[in-house]
Amino acid sequence: METITQHQKQFQYAEAYISDMLMLKNIFLETQHLKKADHSFGLPFLLAKNDREVIAFASLIVNEKEKISFKIYDKNSMTEAEKRNFSSRAERYCRNNQTPNFQDPEQLKSSISSMISWLNTE
Repeated sequence: METITQHQKQFQYAEAYISDMLMLKNIFLETQHLKKADHSFGLPFLLAKNDREVIAFASLIVNEKEKISFKIYDKNSMTEAEKRNFSSRAERYCRNNQTPNFQDPEQLKSSISSMISWLNTE
């Protein structure tokens, strides 16, 4: 009997930094088929990397009910199980973060507006 070894990719998770924003903007524009970032870009806070390539990110948003939530943007290279795992990581990260952007919808809206203005000044 032959044993088949399957190697599962291991994603690394990391916080998003300001130096990542232009790359994340490009992923957003590519996946959303847009020319400019808009408020749905949100405020990125967590990345999923495959080796050194960022393949997905989680971004804080204010939803229709004026509550803080998050959205995940990915390059369509994650399986459904990987997406669920990343989503679960992002959810835990949000729950454990006590900074104003994670707690106050008005603060988050202001931060998103500033981010979008900065990203679209190219």
